[in-house]
Formats: sequence, structure tokens, C-alpha cells
Amino acid sequence: MREVFHQSLEDVQGRLVEIAELVAVAIEKATQAFGTSDVSLAEEVIEADAIIDEKAVALDELAIEILARQQPVARDLRIVVSALRMSASLERMGDIAEHIAQLTRYRFPERAIPKGLKSTFTAMGQLDVEMAKKLTQLLSTQDVTIAEDLRNLDDKLDELHVSVFEKVLGENWQGEAMATVDATLASRYHERFGDHAESVAKKVVYLATGDWSADPEL
Repeated sequence: MREVFHQSLEDVQGRLVEIAELVAVAIEKATQAFGTSDVSLAEEVIEADAIIDEKAVALDELAIEILARQQPVARDLRIVVSALRMSASLERMGDIAEHIAQLTRYRFPERAIPKGLKSTFTAMGQLDVEMAKKLTQLLSTQDVTIAEDLRNLDDKLDELHVSVFEKVLGENWQGEAMATVDATLASRYHERFGDHAESVAKKVVYLATGDWSADPEL
């Protein structure tokens, strides 16, 4: 029974990695579509989000089954509960990638990125993609040093997010109301994607070190 239990825990980890890989693909396609107004690529992201949702639900069901059948305690219990929370964050990251793709579709054939912010959103997209790939690596290897890289990347993302608001609220901003809405929404999506990635990273560190103080959700 113990061997079966550990196999189930390995299955949980494997499923987390699989979802993270799908999220990384989704955000890479979404940010590319957003930057180039590629509506076909945006549609791929929107359609693929259902797969991420299905896999997240399946993972949650597995975790709940483990809780019910195995009644884990101590560290094993923390692993299963943390997996449920990480699954929720990864699913949300997939939703955010979909939202970015939807902005591209809504504005097509026009560009969703307002004038004067292309370089900023290009940088934000690159940071999101890098964070998604590093998060997948972290979940695969449990190498907690990667969490520090994610934290630093998220700080850069936050700075760019602030710069977008400073731009649209500045006296020299000449964008119309729709452009202002698009800019603030897109910036928020990019920033929240990074926040969820860092949240997952903190949970991995918690499981590896037992230090829960870094994540107020735990």
C-alpha cells in the first residue's frame, strides 16, 4: 500500500509538470499573438485552455482521492494539499494566457498594443514566458535555487507593470479610452501571470525546506 501511495504522489508531481508545460506553451503563443496581432495563434491559445482546465480538474480529483483513501499525514499531507493549490494557480495562469489571446482577437485586425507601449509589452511577455519555463523546470527538478530566479523576474515584471500605469496616467498620454483600457488590462494580465508563478514557486520551496513564512497562503 505504501508503494502505491508513493506512486500516486509521483503521479501528482508528474501531472503538475505536464500542466506547467502546457501553460508555458500557452503564454508563449499568447504573447506572440498579442505582439503581432496573429489572430490564428490567439485562437489556438483560446481553444487549448480547455485542455489545461481538464488536466487541472483531473489532478484535483486524484489529490482528493489520495486524501480520502490514504489519509496522509505530516509532509505527505502537505504535498497533496500544496498540489491542490498549485493546480489552481497553474489553471489560473492558463486562463490569463487565454485572456491575453482574447484581447488580440477582440481588437483584430487592429493591434491590441497601444502606441508607445510595444517595447514594454514585448518585455513583459518575454518575462512571462521565461517565468513559465523556469517554473516547469522547478516543478520537474525541485531545485529551489530556481525560485530565486523567479522572484527576481517577478520584480522586473512588477516594475514594468508600474511603468504602464505611469504612462497611461501621464500628461503626455494621448491614447483613446479603449487604448487605455487595453493597456491596463493587458498589463494586469501579464503581472498576475508572474504573481501566480511566484506563488507556485514559494510552495515548492516550502515543501523542500519546511519554511512556510515566505507564502502567506500556507
